[in-house]
Amino acid sequence: MDFSLLSEALSSKSYEKVSEICDELMLQAAAQGINFQDEWPHAIHLLGHLYINDVNSARFLWKSIPLLIKENQPEIVAVWKIGQRLWTRDYAGVHEAVRGFNWSSDVLNFVVAFSEKYTKKMFDLLLSAYSTISVADTALFLGMSEEDATNYALQYGWTVDPASKMLTVKKLPVVREQKLEPSKLQRLTEYVFHLEH
Repeated sequence: MDFSLLSEALSSKSYEKVSEICDELMLQAAAQGINFQDEWPHAIHLLGHLYINDVNSARFLWKSIPLLIKENQPEIVAVWKIGQRLWTRDYAGVHEAVRGFNWSSDVLNFVVAFSEKYTKKMFDLLLSAYSTISVADTALFLGMSEEDATNYALQYGWTVDPASKMLTVKKLPVVREQKLEPSKLQRLTEYVFHLEH
């Protein structure tokens, strides 16, 4: 099988393309009757679906992987542990699953990128859902120590009350569309008409 497109996507850190590339290669192999299971990059394929938050496709892919391959390749099982935590919305468990395995060099950068993206997603969730939140809960959601979670939040303008160990969320300014009044629109139309004639 020619994995050059996949290698290119991984080396350029275009991780959002990985699942689509792998799905297409898998279909091509199946159409040609090629037995690809032994050499297939299952861990990367699974992680590709998780990276774009397509947990359903990851579940179906997991079910299609032969048991013998799962038993002989612990990295596939480790990636699926991340998927299971995502499926059950075990936010802290996702971070534990990421840190709980000694990733191969082929997968490590991809896992790190997934982890950073997931941490940002959780931070955005906290930003939209809370006005204040405890340092401990923030650390749990972000998969960090309390000190690191506090420093991470402070970078984004949040404030901390050391006595209560509560963080105050700094909401991002809401961008509002400026509405054009009909009279202003009429004047603008007349002005443009005047310029054209």
